[in-house]
Amino acid sequence: MKRLALAVALLASSAAIAQSGTLSGVDKALMDDSVKPGDNFDDYANGTWRKTAQIPADRSAIGVGLDVSLKAEARNAAIIKGAAAAKSAPGSDQQRIADYYAAFVDTAGIEARGLRPIQGDLAAIAAIRDKRALSAAIGAAMRSDTDPFNNNNYASTNNLFGLFVSQDLNRPTRNVPYLMQGGLGLPDRDYYLSDKPDMAEIRTAYRAYLTQLMQLAGLSDPQGRADRVFALEMKIAAAQTDIIASQDAHKGDNPWTRADFTTRAPGMDWNAFWTAAGMPANQRDFIAWQPEAITKLSALVASEPLQSWQDWLAFHTVNQVTSVLPKAINDASFDFYGRTLTGTPAQQPRDKRGIAAVNGALGEAVGKIYAQRYFPASSKVEIQKMVANIVAAFDRRIAALDWMAPATKAEARRKLSVLKVGVGYPDHWWNYPTYAVRADDPVGNAQRAKLSLYRYHLSKLGKPVDRSEWWMTPQTVNAVNLPLQNALNFPAAILESPYFDPRFDAAANYGAIGSVIGHEISHSFDNLGSDFDSTGRLHNWWTPADLARFEAAGKALVAQYDAYEALPGLHLNGEQELGENIADVAGLTAAFEAYHASLGGKPAPVIDGLTGDQRFFLAFAQSWRTKMRDKALRARIATDVHAPAPWRVLTVRNLDGWYAPFQVKPGQKLYLTPEKRVHVW
Repeated sequence: MKRLALAVALLASSAAIAQSGTLSGVDKALMDDSVKPGDNFDDYANGTWRKTAQIPADRSAIGVGLDVSLKAEARNAAIIKGAAAAKSAPGSDQQRIADYYAAFVDTAGIEARGLRPIQGDLAAIAAIRDKRALSAAIGAAMRSDTDPFNNNNYASTNNLFGLFVSQDLNRPTRNVPYLMQGGLGLPDRDYYLSDKPDMAEIRTAYRAYLTQLMQLAGLSDPQGRADRVFALEMKIAAAQTDIIASQDAHKGDNPWTRADFTTRAPGMDWNAFWTAAGMPANQRDFIAWQPEAITKLSALVASEPLQSWQDWLAFHTVNQVTSVLPKAINDASFDFYGRTLTGTPAQQPRDKRGIAAVNGALGEAVGKIYAQRYFPASSKVEIQKMVANIVAAFDRRIAALDWMAPATKAEARRKLSVLKVGVGYPDHWWNYPTYAVRADDPVGNAQRAKLSLYRYHLSKLGKPVDRSEWWMTPQTVNAVNLPLQNALNFPAAILESPYFDPRFDAAANYGAIGSVIGHEISHSFDNLGSDFDSTGRLHNWWTPADLARFEAAGKALVAQYDAYEALPGLHLNGEQELGENIADVAGLTAAFEAYHASLGGKPAPVIDGLTGDQRFFLAFAQSWRTKMRDKALRARIATDVHAPAPWRVLTVRNLDGWYAPFQVKPGQKLYLTPEKRVHVW
């Protein structure tokens, strides 16, 4: 650090702190001065921390995200346990929170009930006698666990199909149902189809888990059933569309009518399917997001033996609720999905899992209390101001682009001008259909929670589009861009130190939460978001020359990330991660320029021996401080559209403004000549 700041700067730092009480926002104790910033900026910013940080036995990774999540978790625990201690009116949110948690942590009751809570479901599956009844069973199991625009998996798990209801790609004033592929017990199709040795090992372990779960569920011939389920899922995986193609909105834009499913995807009894799925009889229009997969999966319903499908339904019925079944089943599930898939040695304590379960089922109810208690109006005002500044910086960049035609530029700026930004919590809350929560029925509680969310999605059909609808709860440590709505959500829980702290100097706040804000804004202009115009319609608003320039920048970014080797022989997938990497580059650039604009022409103070630009980039790097188990890293690269955190830090090498503050020179590993730096926007 000393080589980056003069002695006079240290004096100025002390004066700045004494006069204003402003904190640097950069933790110098985490840094490793033995590493040159130009060789590995992540190690420079976080290297000392990484050398000593220990991943807890019940976690697959550790870092800033976990630190902030633990703060939210403690607050959620206070809300949930407070509800449990209070005597609330039957049917109230407080009562449902209390009873859901009580049911989840009542391990004695779970053991005593054994498998009785799912016996009725398993008996119904065993009673299926023909493909019409099978189609109805598959339809009845469908849930809203997919989102083609913001979900990493791009596929429904457990259920053969998943449903997503949002505005029409081509008529953005109406809502339509999107049908998406699913049906796998492993995270992605490549786990089944890849010939890599580590994937083969996981498949072997999965087959053993299938057998074990069938046996623990008391089903006859567990080995035979497991073999049939695995063989069927291999065919389901082969039928699915890959993760890269599933991110392409143009490939997903397939308007089908209700009648089209029968003619384009024969095999399923679609009338029985839609009736059992609760789809309104007058709903005629759909979007088939992965049409080839839907056709192939429907064909499998007809071609594969009924017994294989019954075994598959039985397995997934059990597999979806292992957390609230007896300990032997819960332990078996964790042993595979925790230890084998992510390398996590130990399961989290029951009470912590209970808090997460309540949040997953009653997130809106908990979120209302969370927002009221823990998100001050002053923070909302400050974040809204930062958002406005970063949007303005992005707009200035668009206006200054010398390669973009006036018509393309005008639509890009129009889209930015109508961007809808939600900070902290929604203006109004989701109106879930009320469902019963019982303190003695944890399995039923979990099942009814999913059904309630699914019915909420169905209830949007035939109603006007709500661009202010939120897709995250206030207690979620994350943020999201909603391309169809041309909207952003920044939940209260992520607007916490060290991402955002009102005591920090502007440089740190713009580098940390500002880069997150810029990232989400930039998603409106990444390789997916740029396909949508200012109304949310899927529409090519680019001239051919502009689009060619944009795509060339994307290809350069793909090549840059393809070159990163995370583990021996395992490289990042630049194409799979392209949208997120575009958002990282463009968002960090906009945040950096917004920070400079916020200075109002005045020089930035030197604080703690660091200049403003140094603090900006170091705060950004430290906001991605992460240490991850190798198995979890492999799983992340296989299934996630985000680059792992250490490589997101390296975004800095594409910004001209990073080089001088850290004296990055040619010959250093991260150095890029100016023409090789990818700017995109």
